[in-house]
Amino acid sequence: MKPEVFPDAEALAQYAADWLLKLAEAKQGRFVVSLSGGSTPKRLYQLLAASPRRERFPWARTHFFWGDERFVPPDSPSSNYRMTREAMLDHVPVPKENIHPVPTTGMTHDQAAAAYEHMLRDFHGSNSLASDPLFDVMLLGLGTNGHTASLFPDMPVLEERTRWVGWMDDREAGVRITLTYPALESSRETAFLVAGVDKRPMLKRLVAGDPTIPAGRLKPKGALHFFVDRAADPT
Repeated sequence: MKPEVFPDAEALAQYAADWLLKLAEAKQGRFVVSLSGGSTPKRLYQLLAASPRRERFPWARTHFFWGDERFVPPDSPSSNYRMTREAMLDHVPVPKENIHPVPTTGMTHDQAAAAYEHMLRDFHGSNSLASDPLFDVMLLGLGTNGHTASLFPDMPVLEERTRWVGWMDDREAGVRITLTYPALESSRETAFLVAGVDKRPMLKRLVAGDPTIPAGRLKPKGALHFFVDRAADPT
């Protein structure tokens, strides 16, 4: 699929905010989103929390999950949850029970992964992803090493096809909890948000479906979108 290219990261975030708002408004009943970390999603979250989108977004029926999380306390500067809370959740009327962060305290990383999977299965109301998608929207980023969520190259979690949540431990990136391919692929709409010239080589491989990079192995069940800025555009 050809990427949708925008002049810069700000234009990309503005478009993504409007795109997400339209999907939320069009969906009947609960609207379920899996969030991503990173600077481009952060700007998207800030835009949703500001007028005029804030007043239009159906916060009361929207549920937020995370595609991955660093295994750090929720108030850590490295926490994706903290970033999202400060950029958006603290500024909008979303019910507390609609926010589903990855548990990262009082347990091991393996226990945290199991707890988050239990939370997802309970919310979904089924142990099967064969029929209804787990999410309405999956927001994803792309690392310069080809990772998405926290599916890093050469990690055992890349081979997981039964569990919905796993973990990885990287010398530089640290311990992270991440959705596995089955959960990441179970969404009606999947959007990669990619900005910056440093992402261009990997984006070219991702768009071509290169299975040798983690992001290239993702096979979403629903629609797939690439929202990119001009600097990252590989075409």
